[in-house]
Amino acid sequence: MHPDAAEIAALFELPFSDLIYRAQTVHRRHFDPNAVQLSTLLSIKTGGCSEDCGYCSQSARFQTEIENQPLLSKEAVVTAARAAKARGATRFCMGAAWRGPKEKDLIQVAEMVHAVKALGMETCATLGLLRDGQAEQLAQAGLDYYNHNLDTSRAHYDNIVHTHSYDSRLDTLTKVRAAGLKVCCGGIMGMGESRADRVQFLAELAALDPPPESVPINLLVQIPGTPLSNNAALDPIEFVRTVAVARIAMPASFVRLSAGRSQMPDHLQALCFLAGANSIFYGDRLLTTPNPESDADLKLFEKLGIQPLALEKPLPERKTAEA
Repeated sequence: MHPDAAEIAALFELPFSDLIYRAQTVHRRHFDPNAVQLSTLLSIKTGGCSEDCGYCSQSARFQTEIENQPLLSKEAVVTAARAAKARGATRFCMGAAWRGPKEKDLIQVAEMVHAVKALGMETCATLGLLRDGQAEQLAQAGLDYYNHNLDTSRAHYDNIVHTHSYDSRLDTLTKVRAAGLKVCCGGIMGMGESRADRVQFLAELAALDPPPESVPINLLVQIPGTPLSNNAALDPIEFVRTVAVARIAMPASFVRLSAGRSQMPDHLQALCFLAGANSIFYGDRLLTTPNPESDADLKLFEKLGIQPLALEKPLPERKTAEA
């Protein structure tokens, strides 16, 4: 049984040292405490999105510095995936700024997925809302994970997004599960939500059956031109508490320290790993926002005695016409 909202709220109220101890104890039951999974995220189609997510630099409704770019070629994506694998990443994530993919676009993305899978990497995609049959197409192409975040609590959601509903997000997650794909689903902290919102958000994630295999916990990156560009910064200890509660609430999930790491000093990231984070996005950019340089991450890992996690069952690189 996963904790309900009342139990999650009680976790947030624990003394910090007790919460970290609980989280680390749970973490060690399910994972190597000194191994972190490395994912690389590539924007395969940038800008021009019709949606109005208040945190996003890629919305066509906001005046940001992001330049629209069409869907990348399969060759460009495979080149980026090869480079990510050479740097130690085991999962390659492809993100497109769409409300949802059109059929002609999905065919191209499926070809990219197939080619990246042939490199021996896990594959992930985040393409927006899915229609009937689209998750199955991605699964047939070899997709392992589909990312679709809830972003925040149901109560706070309407303060952040107005162009699609919370239930539409849950509907896409249902489609992903029905197709046999693994779920990557998390949210963004620091969007003006209360602790009660963070409690409800984590309770909603933990109640998914099963919970997401991968749970990205993002810290808001304030992007000029977006509605959330002047939000008050979230207290760092509250962010660590959120990571720790996510670990306890979803003990078998990878908890990914995602966007916002470029704003975090080493000691804050170290606290997050102590709290149970065991996955990061690895590479110099996250879609359109900065990320710590790969060398900086490796230096931090060395200081902390952390090793990059290898694939449990390494996939042989296959020679295919697509690759």
